[in-house]
Amino acid sequence: MPEAAAGGKSAAETVGKFLAGGALALVIHESGHVVFGELFGTQVGVRKVHFGPMPFFAITYRGDLSRRRQFVVSSAGFWMQRATSEAILSLRPQLRQEQRPLLKGMLAFDVISSVAYAGAAFAKAGPVERDTRAMAAALRVDERWVGLLVLAPAVLDAWRYFHPEARWACWTSRGIKIGAVLLTFR
Repeated sequence: MPEAAAGGKSAAETVGKFLAGGALALVIHESGHVVFGELFGTQVGVRKVHFGPMPFFAITYRGDLSRRRQFVVSSAGFWMQRATSEAILSLRPQLRQEQRPLLKGMLAFDVISSVAYAGAAFAKAGPVERDTRAMAAALRVDERWVGLLVLAPAVLDAWRYFHPEARWACWTSRGIKIGAVLLTFR
């Protein structure tokens, strides 16, 4: 029988909820692409892709969108992540001290996937369908700038998790998140 984790829950149950939180955050990210693609009346699909030997999938959409709409659809997954992270950290600033494995899994996915996307953007590596490449193409900027735009709020949100009293990190993170959405009007 597994040892009981804090709060009387088994370690397996805690790990399961943490992983479920990560899976839920993935669904939230991908749903952002789908929702905005559908709002713009474009045909949304799923395509199998690989990042090196690792198989994955990408949400795809017709390429006849304006640059602005392409940016929105490509960014929507990150917007959903940012909104989720912001809600979690705003409503539960002391999350680190709480027994909330589902929320911790969601936040972990948001931070880790953003770091991974940023790394791919900095290296300009990975499947051509990657969000950062599409965002950079829509903005007509180097993909590494988009990588920085994706990485900065993730690093700040991780800082907020460990240092909830850091108001500067909270407001800087929020400013970058809002600024990323405002790029739609660039």
